[in-house]
Formats: sequence, C-alpha cells, structure tokens
Amino acid sequence: MTTGQVDRTPATAPALTARRRITVRGVVQGVGFRPFVHTLATGLGLVGHVTNTGEGVVAEVEGGPEALARFGERISGEAPPLAVVEAVEREDIAVVGEPGFRILPSHGHGPSRTLVSPDAATCDACLAELADPADRRHRHPFVSCTHCGPRFTIVNALPYDRALTTMDRFPMCRRCAREYADPADRRFHAQPIACHDCGPRLRLLTADPGDRGRPPRPAPGPDPVAATRRLLADGAIVAVKGLGGYHLVCDASDDAAVTLLRRRKARGDKPFALMARHLADVEHLVRVRAEERALLTGPQRPIVLLRRIPGPARAPGAPALSEAVAPGSPDLGVMLPYTPLHHLLLGLPGDPVGPRLLVMTSGNLAGEPIVTDDEEALRRLARLADAWLTHDRPIRIPCDDSVVRLSDGEPLFVRRSRGHAPLPVPLPVPVRPALATGGDLKNVLCLAEGRRAWLSAHIGDMDDFATQVAFERAEAHLEQVTGVRPQLLAADRHPGYRSGRWAERNTDGRPLVRVQHHHAHIAAAMAEHGLDGGRPVIGVAFDGTGYGDDHAVWGGEILLADYDRYHRFGQLAYVPLPGGDTTVRRPYRMALAHLRAAGLDWSDDLPCVAACPPDERRLLARQLERDLNCVPTSSMGRLFDAVSSLAGICHHAGFEAQAAVALEAAALTVDEDTGSYPFDLRVSTADPRRPAAAETVADPAPLLAAVIADLRRGTAPALIAARFHAAVADLVRRSCALARERTALDTVALTGGVFANTLLAEAAARLLRQDGFTVLRHRRVPPNDGGLALGQIVVAARTTPLYGGVGLP
Repeated sequence: MTTGQVDRTPATAPALTARRRITVRGVVQGVGFRPFVHTLATGLGLVGHVTNTGEGVVAEVEGGPEALARFGERISGEAPPLAVVEAVEREDIAVVGEPGFRILPSHGHGPSRTLVSPDAATCDACLAELADPADRRHRHPFVSCTHCGPRFTIVNALPYDRALTTMDRFPMCRRCAREYADPADRRFHAQPIACHDCGPRLRLLTADPGDRGRPPRPAPGPDPVAATRRLLADGAIVAVKGLGGYHLVCDASDDAAVTLLRRRKARGDKPFALMARHLADVEHLVRVRAEERALLTGPQRPIVLLRRIPGPARAPGAPALSEAVAPGSPDLGVMLPYTPLHHLLLGLPGDPVGPRLLVMTSGNLAGEPIVTDDEEALRRLARLADAWLTHDRPIRIPCDDSVVRLSDGEPLFVRRSRGHAPLPVPLPVPVRPALATGGDLKNVLCLAEGRRAWLSAHIGDMDDFATQVAFERAEAHLEQVTGVRPQLLAADRHPGYRSGRWAERNTDGRPLVRVQHHHAHIAAAMAEHGLDGGRPVIGVAFDGTGYGDDHAVWGGEILLADYDRYHRFGQLAYVPLPGGDTTVRRPYRMALAHLRAAGLDWSDDLPCVAACPPDERRLLARQLERDLNCVPTSSMGRLFDAVSSLAGICHHAGFEAQAAVALEAAALTVDEDTGSYPFDLRVSTADPRRPAAAETVADPAPLLAAVIADLRRGTAPALIAARFHAAVADLVRRSCALARERTALDTVALTGGVFANTLLAEAAARLLRQDGFTVLRHRRVPPNDGGLALGQIVVAARTTPLYGGVGLP
C-alpha cells in the first residue's frame, strides 16, 4: 500500500451465505433422522429447518459454502443406524435469514412414498438401560428408541405416527411424552416408546397338565419372566410372543423337552433354530467366520446357518446341546437375542443361572402360518405349549425370522423376512403399479411401482387355509404401507396354484399375466443384479417343481432368457414321477423311477430297492409300466432325492428337501478331490417346432450306472455324494459352454431352490468363472420360491403397457 492510501478492508470480511434445499429419500422417518439433521446443522453453524413430507425428509439449510458442502456430504454418510438413504437431491434456493435451526411438524399431501423401517434388534444404549438398576427402564421388556425396536410389525397405515400403530392404545406417561417431544433425546418421535408406567405389559398363562381342555390361567407371582425361566429350566415348552408372532421355546440342552416339542409340532427331523445368549455359547458347536459374526450381531439379527464342528460338541463350561435340536444336519441355525424380552429370558448379569441355549421355533403346526393373535395362540397352540408368555401390544402383521447362510463370502437368503421386510428391492426397469402373488411354497408376494419392488415377509405354504388368510392380510397391509394400488397382477402358470387362483378371483378388471415358473426365477436373479433385459442370459434354473409349457413338471432347465421371452435350451431328461407328493415324501420311489427310465435293474442289493416294501415295489412297477398317474419330470431336485436314496443316505423325507440336504451333508464330510460321474449331454431328438422342446438333454443314466458300480465296490456313501455334486457342477459348466458356443452369451444366472445348496452353487460358480462367465447368484432374495414374485413382477411389466399405453423400453 502506498503512503497516504487509506486501508478500507474490514478486519473480518463478511462470509458468503447461501441456502440449499436437500431432499433425502429412503427409510428416513421414524429412525431419528430429523434430530440427526438438527444436530448436524447446528454443529456446522447452519440455520434453517427440517421436516417430514410424503417424499421423505426435506431440510433447508443456510450458511457458508464450506459448511453447506460438509452438511451435504455427511447427511448420508453419517445417517442414523436404521436409516437407509436411497437418494439425496440438492437445490439452491433464495437466502431467507432464519434465526436458528428448527424441526417443523410433518406435512405432505397425496400418497406417501416414505419407506417403513423393518423391525430392528435392541440397540446397545437400550440394553444398557435394561441392565441398569438405577435406570427407570431397568428390566422393562419393551425398551426401545429411534435406533431399535418394532416398526413394520406394528404399523397400521402411513404416515408412521403413533396413532397409526398398535401402540395407539398406550397413552404415554409424562416422562415418556417429554422424551418423545425433545429433539435432543434419542427417543424423539420413537413411536414404540414405553416404560413400566405406560406399558405394554407381560403376563404368563399356564395350562393344567392334567386337563388341556381347560383354558390357561394367569400364573402367580409378580415377575412373569422369572417364572418363565423356571418353567424352561424344568423342561416346559412355552409359547412366547415376539415381534412378528409367537415362538415355541424350550431349553435346547434338555433332550426330553426338545423331543417332546418335535413330536407335538409334527416336525419330523427338520432342524430347530437356536437362540444363544452370547456367541461364546455356541463357538464350541459351530464355526463362526467374521462375516457370519457380523450377520449375527447386526440390527437384522437373522437366523444364520453355521457349519457344525465335527466331533464332541462339549467344551469345559460350555452349554450342552441336545442332539434332537438338528439331527443329521450339517448346520445349526443360530440367532442372538433381538428383543429385550429375549435378553431377559436368557438372563442379565447377576440373574440366577438358567438355560443359555433356547430352541426358538415358529409358533405353529407344520405347514401353518406363525400365530400372532393372542386368543388364536391359546387355541391353536394348546396342544403344543405348556404355558404362554404374552403381552398386550398387538402384532399388526406376521413376520417370521429371516434365515441366511454365507456363500462365497456373501449372504444368501433362505428366507427373507424379519429385519428386511418391507425394504424394497430396486428395479432396473420401471414398472406400472403391480402385484405378483408368488408361488404356493414359501409364498412371498410382491408389490411394485416405478423402480421399487416391495416383498412381503415370508407367508408360508398355501395348502393351509390359515396361510391363505394370512396372504390376504399381508397383501392389504403391504398396500397400506407402500401406497401402491396395483393396476396389474402376475401369477405362476400352474393351474392348481392357490396363489394363482386368488389372483384370478381378485382381478377386478385388471390384467393378469401368467409367468412361467423358471422364467420368473431367472428374471428375479437378473432384476436383483440390475440387468435391464437388453441382452439375454443363460439361466440355470434347478428346483423341485415348476409347471412346464408342455404340462410336465420342470425343474432341471437351461433357459436363454431376458424379461420378454425365454427359450428352453437344455433340460434334464424326463423321467416319470409316480404318485406326485407320495414320491416326494419317499425318495426311494424316485430312485426306482430313475433306474427304470435308465434301463437299470431293481436289484435287491441296491439300498433304494431294499427300502421299498415288496408289495409297494410290485404296485410301483405296474404303475410305471402302464404310465398310471405318472407325470413326466425334468426336476433336478428329484434327481437329488433319487441319488440320496440310491446311495443309502435318505429313503424317507419328513420335510421339504430332506433327502437333498442329507446328500449335501454327506458330501461335505469329504475333503479331497473325488472325481465325478458322467452325464450324457446330447442334442435333443424332440421336434424343434414344439414350443417346449429343448435343444439339449442331459441324461443321468450313465451317472446312475456309475453310482451302482461304486456301491458294489463298497464305496462310501459320502464319496458317492461328493462325486454326484461334482457331476452336477460339471453339467452346469458343459451346458453353459455349449450355450455360449451357439449364442455368444457369457452371463449365467444360477437360480432355483437347488442352488440353496452352497456346495453345489459354489462349485458351479467357480467352474463358470474359470471359463470366463459372469455369474449371477441371488443376494437380495432367496433362490427358492421366496424370490419368485420379484421375477413375476418384471416379466409381467414387459408384457403390458406402462402408464396408459407407453411401452417399456
């Protein structure tokens, strides 16, 4: 500055000020998002306001450019634990000059597009209160906050306010109301907020062992939880009301109690799920990898299928486990406590010693939906339970536990339900408002609109009338919480499926699209991987049952498919399925049918022949000779059944896929490279003009002959099982290589219930990747029929116009 010049620069230059509107979409309501935004904005020195709208959370923030930029970066990266941020939209607007930062009341018009959060496991802060004698929520069985607790299962309708949940019957006490209204409190607008003063409340009902016809009566004593723990320690079976329904619970170390529960529930040998107080209580039983540990301890808290440790299942100081929990299973289904009541049942620090491992299985008879209604629980579970630990908070919608296993280092759903429903799956193509009804086994329905697909919680098998009622309730509830009003229906092509018949009865003038079963499986895999359908994939769809275009039972299919169409490139050779469900329950019948189709004798030295009573064998021979009640099947699931019986591993199936699971379990005991069996993969001789004719056929006859030769050499069943798995993986490799030669396609989707078998799925995927294929495996929905509705939605959307006549691209 020159001499005599006046410095007119202020000591502190005024900061530039800007204002920005930020809209956050996703699961952002009822999860503490507005208090989070308030804390974030004030910490950065910003002014403005935040509110809930029908589109999500909208914040208007004003301040310096650097603070605004940091706010925009942190709003998604540091969101509350239960929040799922799908999109953040930013718009610069005029400066207003507000004096501070405020949380405004919710507002909005029209259908809500806010996403309801799934139920979430109790957070650490609430657990600390639960265990703290000085806290006012000490031992409160319903302690929760904005970071945890029930959500989906208590919502009646949107917007997600307390008055529209099943908590509306519990007026807040003065202290809860103060926390609920305080933006600085972690219970700000936590709809399930409660305490000892304002409920809900537990009660224990016990039945008279000598007269189960009499209604249960309240148990004496002030502490229902302590009384329940004593009952469990004494060998009782207790129906415990949870987040999404009743569980049947007993001490997992008590052989008599577990065996009794298995008999009462008509469970057969199907494994029970296990709840452990701590992971340390099961680490002597199962291998727990880091990824599995993360699944077990995350907010979803699913049942995780963990591989058992062979050998003695007891360590010093570790709890014992009854062999009746999961007889013959290579896995244990383990979960950790996810509600305050679970923690109380398993015991807080300082509590008297009680059961450390609990059987925790769905409160129902085999084939029925999980029970949620209190009066219904007393009636339907009367023959199953000795006591009922219940409470007065209604469950709006059933929600079974999710079941997950780790495969290739990533989660693979066996059942997608609690902790995940009703989070939507993003769609790669836009769809008009639509409803897909799924299949009749492992039923899950799906609502979709635009680029979102909402799948229901697991509903169950549609053979039971109670499940069909549960289906209707789930459909109505999902419409309420999503705001989707379907203009299009989709269903499986099977003419006898109850899910399809429901769709026919409820079209109300809306178009109904019937989708082929395996096409839907492949489309589901494509959709969850974000494929737009512009290029077909090689779809390997292996399962037990699917209605084929030629009215046969398909299930061993190689389809060249996009969303619009499919071509049957390959199939497993047809064999007769004699007697339908009877043969599914008796795998030896399937083995004999396969042997007859392969031209192999029913020799008395074969295990499957010995397992079939002579009179039944003679009837079966005549049935096959005359083709009576013998639907042809190409099912890979039925081939697994046949080999399981032929190898002498499983002749009777008490639950779905038991023979196949036992075959996998046997194969898992073999570590070395075993070699493989041959399939005859040949060009089909069928008339290529037939719509259902495949170009190639995989004939298992040489495989079966090789198994018989191994049996007669004294080869161990486990080695036969391992060689069979290797053979199927190699068949997948050869079939896909042949399809690529003819079509130049290089993406393969592995789908269908057979690919819940991780030994097979990982082996097939490994071989395909070695050959340069891109491999799609299910990660967002199950490979079984629990994912079927997602595929039905995207296929149906491509066959009908979008929004008043504009076709999909």
